[in-house]
Amino acid sequence: MGWFGKKNDEKSAASTTANGTATATLPAPAAPPQVPGYLPGTWTIDASHSEVSFTVRHMAVSKVRGRLGAVSGEIVTTDDLTGSSVHATVDVTSLTTFNEQRDAHVHSGDFFDVATHPSATFVSTALTHDGDDFLLTGDLTLKGVTRPVTLTMEVSGFGPDAYGGTRAGFSAKGRIDRREFGISFDAKLDNGGLVVADKVDLELDVEAVLNA
Repeated sequence: MGWFGKKNDEKSAASTTANGTATATLPAPAAPPQVPGYLPGTWTIDASHSEVSFTVRHMAVSKVRGRLGAVSGEIVTTDDLTGSSVHATVDVTSLTTFNEQRDAHVHSGDFFDVATHPSATFVSTALTHDGDDFLLTGDLTLKGVTRPVTLTMEVSGFGPDAYGGTRAGFSAKGRIDRREFGISFDAKLDNGGLVVADKVDLELDVEAVLNA
């Protein structure tokens, strides 16, 4: 008897090897989501239209938001989108939280130590999908420490620009633990809570130009 008390269809539920051993038939893997206008090629990130932003909880009651606007690198899209890759560099000295005094502290050795580590890099290692979501996994190097990170990615689209070229847009979100990258500033409140939370939410918006 099969599931729900019904007899299994031997031809569809299993296959038989030459020695008569039955083997289960696995379902075919789901196809990745379709991307309208998708184009394979090599793309250069447009730094003037790309940014990385972050949000971190402050004193357990509010959030501080920051921005890194100097993003450069290359994206390669392949015929099979899941074979695509990205190599990006972010100028950490461009980081701002829109407060001069706080920015000086964030740039210091307590946080990013930009004098010693002026840039961060992300090099993708895999692009998979979970339902309608693309999952971009790669090695993030920040403050000289490299750790794997997975981002949920959305392909915004492909299309012509006003200058006779072709552009593509991508956005992604993820979360990292700052302590894993050696950012261990540990000031505490009287109740034991952290002045700056360990978890940092990242959001990326990237525009890229197809190379001629």
